[in-house]
Amino acid sequence: MTLEVVPIHKHPEYLLDCCNIINQEWKRSKTARLHSLEQSCDHLPTSLILLKDKTVIGHLKLSVIPNIKTACFVESVVVEMNHRNKGYGSMLMREAENFCRGLGLNAVYLSTKGKEEFYVKLGYKICAPVSIYGNFVPKNMDTVNIVLKPFKLSDEANENTTKGVYPPTPPPPPSLVKIVSSKKIFMKKIL
Repeated sequence: MTLEVVPIHKHPEYLLDCCNIINQEWKRSKTARLHSLEQSCDHLPTSLILLKDKTVIGHLKLSVIPNIKTACFVESVVVEMNHRNKGYGSMLMREAENFCRGLGLNAVYLSTKGKEEFYVKLGYKICAPVSIYGNFVPKNMDTVNIVLKPFKLSDEANENTTKGVYPPTPPPPPSLVKIVSSKKIFMKKIL
């Protein structure tokens, strides 16, 4: 068995197979998907594919972050359904990080929904949102928020705060904190 990660622009014979794997996860017209894949180049954006015995089993795209010149954004990470949970996604991510180092980049960002544990195992940490569209971050962009559950102050605490006496505020106990995740959680790894 041979495994290799290669840029798709150096292997255009895999364009349709790659398009099909990505569309299994995220439906989009073949024309639009192929147009995106054909933008791949030696710099950024770059689409990398994972080949197993000359068959495409995975893909990820690396994109420019206009306002962070020393980093890139990982998009559309996908491994073909029958090949998941075998370490191929981790291999694809490690090879993408090596590719980024080769470009002189020092950080990688991504967004995910529901796959946070996978990325944490690879060394990624939750971070503030970034935009691959320049300095603009849309107001309606879904992010992670930490929300305190409502709780009632004791009578003594209420009386003291009305007198202007505020005791040091300890961090809330875990039972009072919940993470509200709408659609995307942004993560970052320093290379």
